[in-house]
Amino acid sequence: MALGYAALALLGLQFLLTARFKLIALPFGIDLVYYVHRYLAIGGLALVTAHAALVAVRQPALAGLGAWPEPHVVAGIGAWALWSGLVLAALLRRQTRQHYDAWRRLHAAAAVLAYGAALWHVWASGRYLESTVDRALFAVSAGGWLALLAWVRAVRPAWVARRPWRVDSVHAETERVWSIAVVPVGHGGLRFQPGQFAWVTVRRSPWSMREHPFSIASSAERPARLEFTVKERGDFTRSVRRLAVGERVWIDAPYGCFSVDRHPAAPRFVFIAGGVGIAPILSMLRTLADRRDPRPLLLIYANDALAGAAHLAELLALSDRLDLRVVPVIKDPPPDWTGERGYVTRDLLERCLPRETRAAEYFLCGPPPMTEAVESALGELGVSPWRIRTELFDLV
Repeated sequence: MALGYAALALLGLQFLLTARFKLIALPFGIDLVYYVHRYLAIGGLALVTAHAALVAVRQPALAGLGAWPEPHVVAGIGAWALWSGLVLAALLRRQTRQHYDAWRRLHAAAAVLAYGAALWHVWASGRYLESTVDRALFAVSAGGWLALLAWVRAVRPAWVARRPWRVDSVHAETERVWSIAVVPVGHGGLRFQPGQFAWVTVRRSPWSMREHPFSIASSAERPARLEFTVKERGDFTRSVRRLAVGERVWIDAPYGCFSVDRHPAAPRFVFIAGGVGIAPILSMLRTLADRRDPRPLLLIYANDALAGAAHLAELLALSDRLDLRVVPVIKDPPPDWTGERGYVTRDLLERCLPRETRAAEYFLCGPPPMTEAVESALGELGVSPWRIRTELFDLV
C-alpha cells in the first residue's frame, strides 16, 4: 500500500513539474525540470509495478487473480497500463519517429486518464481511507493536482491569448536555418533576460497544444520585437519557411535561466555554441552590445560547414561594438579555410582560452554529444563545473 500511495504522489507531481511555474524553474532551468519529470515518471512506474506485483503475490484474490476483478482493481490495472505506455512512448519517441504534436496530445491524455483511474482505484478500495478526515484530505490533495491541469490547459492559455503577436519578417540565414521576427499586437512586448526562450504557437489557438520551444535570439533591450533562429529539424520547424508576414502568433514566455544577467559580477564570459545553439548566445551578445558592455568576451562557434554558420557575419561585426573575439570552427571547411577545423576539442580549447579566461563564466549550447565533450574538456583544463552553464538542446 505504501508503494501504491508513493506512486500516486509521483504521478500527481508530474502536473506540477510540467506547469511551467517560473518560481520552480528559475533556479534550475526548465530543461532540467523536464528531465526530472522524465526520471520521476520512470521511478513512479517502478513503484506502482512493485505495488501490483506484491499484491498479486501476497493476496491474489485482492488483485483479481483467479476471478473477474472488481471495478476498482480494473481501474488500477488500467492506470498501470496507461502509465507504462506513456513512459515507453516517451522514451522511444525519436526511434519510432512519432509526430511531435500527436505524441504530445496523446501523452497528456494518457497522463490524465492514468491519474483519474488511479484516484478511483484508491478511493474505491478504501484502504487507509476509512475516516471522513482521511477522505477529505485525499480529495483535497487530488483536487490540487487536478487544479494544476486546469491552470495549464485553460487559465494560462487564456492569458497568452490576451497578448497576440504577428509575424513581421521571415528570411533565410542559411539553406536550413531561418530567422523569424514577431511584433506585439496591442501591447508593449515582452521583457526577458537575454538567453531565455519562449513557447511559440502559430496557425493554432493557445489552447491547441501545438506550441514549440525556441530560444529568443534578439536583444533584451528591444522588447517590442522578438526574433527566433530556427533550424529545420522536425515536423514543425520544416514549415517555418512558409510563415507569411502578418500571421498571428502566440508567445508564452519568458522561460529559462541561461543568461548573462544571472551573473552580473562576472569579469568576463566565454560562449561555446554548436549550430543553431547560437540562438540564445546571439541574444546575449546583441544585448551586451546594446548595453555597451566593456567586459572581454570569447565566442567559439562550431558548424559542419561554413555555409551553415548562421549569423556568422553579424557575429564578426559585433567585434566592432564589443571586446569580442570570435573563433569559428568548421568541421568540413572549404579548401581556402585558414581557421580552426574539426571539432571543439580539448586541444582547441587550450589554444583559444587564455589562462585568465578560465575564471570566466562559460555558456555552452549545442548538440548533446558536443556539450558533453566540451564539458569534459573544460573540466580537464581546470574550469570549475560551477562556472559552466549548459542549455540542453532539447526539452523532450
